[in-house]
Amino acid sequence: MPIDPAVIGKELAPKEFYYTAKDVMLYALGVGAGIEEDELKFVYENGMEVLPTFGVVPAYSATMGIGSTKGLDINYAMLLHGEQYLEIRRYPVPVQGRLTSRPVISNVFDKVKGALMEVEVDSVDESGDVVFFNRFGSFIRGEGGFGGERGPESGNEPPHRDPDKIVEMKTIPQQAMIYRLSGNDINPLHIDPGFAALAGFEKPILQGMCTFGFVGRAVIREYCDNDPKKFRAIKARFRSHVFPGETIVAEMWRESDEKVIVRARTAERGEYCLTNSAVWLNA
Repeated sequence: MPIDPAVIGKELAPKEFYYTAKDVMLYALGVGAGIEEDELKFVYENGMEVLPTFGVVPAYSATMGIGSTKGLDINYAMLLHGEQYLEIRRYPVPVQGRLTSRPVISNVFDKVKGALMEVEVDSVDESGDVVFFNRFGSFIRGEGGFGGERGPESGNEPPHRDPDKIVEMKTIPQQAMIYRLSGNDINPLHIDPGFAALAGFEKPILQGMCTFGFVGRAVIREYCDNDPKKFRAIKARFRSHVFPGETIVAEMWRESDEKVIVRARTAERGEYCLTNSAVWLNA
């Protein structure tokens, strides 16, 4: 098997990440913030606050170290970003600073048609306190069937009733171009028509993590009064793509005081792009 189970528990090289208020603003603009006045604080230095889903950005580049990890003899063209979990561990999140992200390969699950590899990342500040915790789930096609544990079910299924809230968010044709400037997924698939065609798409697609940010914004507005301190964690399963310019429709169900079930689709094609997703709130 190309993936050696011995990689579980292996620590990857830590990665430092410096950011300023401008980086925070650029990320927020990349996920569509700033259209409504109550989101001005995410894109304006006067009274600025950090949009919680920015927490995926410092950790993202640290996961690139898997490419040189012994025991991971895989074809990276077969790798898809399948799941993402982000938890905010420090409030308020500083609007600028230096973080060190420390990744570790935490699990490899056998999904029969492929393998699901999880990489957990603590992003710590200069005092050693964890600011963000991320878990990246990468599905590697063709690497399943090795007899390993299947792993937990996806869960977070919506209840059998209409959503409690529905929010429609229009993306712009340049959305992926703006989002990639945050450094969180600069794959040419999201900007180069020729590259997108080689991957089987009619045109460049939006980054899954951009969709993740849009949906996070919807929950922050509807259930947190746009107060980042009320947003604790988010987990998403990436199911399909969004084209820049399409409308993301977030459907939300309040399951408890602390949990909101979420899924999202495109208004234009009706395709679900995020499923089995949820946001956890602070009381």
